[in-house]
Amino acid sequence: MAENNNKLIERIPEPTLRRLPWYLSNVKLLKERGARSVSSTQLSRETGIDASQIAKDLSYVKISGRTRVGYDVDTMIGVLEEFLWPREVHRAFLFGVGSLGAALLQDSGLKHYGLEIVGAFDVRRDIIGSNVNGIPVYDLSGLDRRMKGSNVTIGVLTVPIGVAQEVTDRMVECGIKGVWNFTPFRIRVPADIVVQNTSLYAHLAVMFNRLNI
Repeated sequence: MAENNNKLIERIPEPTLRRLPWYLSNVKLLKERGARSVSSTQLSRETGIDASQIAKDLSYVKISGRTRVGYDVDTMIGVLEEFLWPREVHRAFLFGVGSLGAALLQDSGLKHYGLEIVGAFDVRRDIIGSNVNGIPVYDLSGLDRRMKGSNVTIGVLTVPIGVAQEVTDRMVECGIKGVWNFTPFRIRVPADIVVQNTSLYAHLAVMFNRLNI
């Protein structure tokens, strides 16, 4: 199934990939309320997304409904969970144990969604050698050595913006294949490196702007 998922991901538009977790969480909530089936119209009311868009999004992962019945709730949950959250856990290192980095280390729920942070790196002497939620904090200078035999492929970037590119370059040189970037800096990487930008500040700016309209 993993190979099929990879092929699907290649052709599924990114906006659809971003919406699928919304459908999953809302369908789970409807199941808790006793629902056995759900229509795209119901999902539209729950999510605020157009019903025709929902139907199109679900078709990408081969979920189809029945006329006048809708989608089977259990089937939808099973398909979306298998597609979105891989059974294989991806190991990651986190870079930058500031307030945001430390909060992510405390988030034990990440492993449920397929990401296990197994180590963190920083340059501050007061935190190197400590543990956050049982996760050791290492000196960034030792990244090469820590990468060997670690099976880590993902780097979570929460460093200050001024060193974001420098740390990214170091991560890539040491073998990191995917970067989850929480900084507002658009890092530059080789074409074969996967980057997911998650800027809390950008989303906050959008919310403030809309509140002021």
